[in-house]
Order: sequence, then C-alpha cells, then structure tokens
Amino acid sequence: MLDKGKIALIQVNDYRNFLMTINKKQIQYLRGVAHPLKPVVLLGNNGLTEAVVAEIDYALNHHELIKVKIPTDDRDTKGLIVDAICRETQAIKVQVIGKTLIIYRQSDEKKIRIPKL
Repeated sequence: MLDKGKIALIQVNDYRNFLMTINKKQIQYLRGVAHPLKPVVLLGNNGLTEAVVAEIDYALNHHELIKVKIPTDDRDTKGLIVDAICRETQAIKVQVIGKTLIIYRQSDEKKIRIPKL
C-alpha cells in the first residue's frame, strides 16, 4: 500500500516525464488551438491566492488548455506568478503574450489530441 508521499512523488515524476516529451512543434500546435480562446481565469487585486489556483486547476481539468489573465506590468512579478501557477497546477506554459498566459495540462479524458511529430 502506497502512502500519500509516494503517490505525490509518482505524480511529480510523471509530470516531469511529460514535460520532457513535448516538443516545439507540439507547443506550436497548442498555440494555434489556443488562439481563439478567451481568458478563463482573471487574477484580481489580491494576486495569486489558493482560491485562484484551485479555479485554474478546475478549469484545466475541464478544458485542458486555458488562458489566464495576469494584470501586472512588472515583468519579474509576472514571471514569478507564471512559474507559481505552472508549479502548483503541474501545467505546461505554452506561451505568455502581454498579460495573457496560456497553459496546458492533459486530463484523463485527453480532449485535445497533440500530434506526435
């Protein structure tokens, strides 16, 4: 029987393995799929809170590919927020344009088929 620590470690290792297997052509494909999408989550004045991370996690489970609006002009702050979102949700950063972040995380249903190039 596995304890929660081992399960979390297995999930992190699976996430790292998935990150290693996605290439630039697949990122390009995801950018094209994300182009017509509107931002699903908008960060407010409180910044990145646990509730916002939970909402992003829920949206990723439902949609797999989402846009997040980050209302800050400071590049360093935005970079830290993007890294925190990707780390906490175990998602892949597809692209950051201006104040919009595009992230992807494959769900069990595999709604988006990424081409194997």
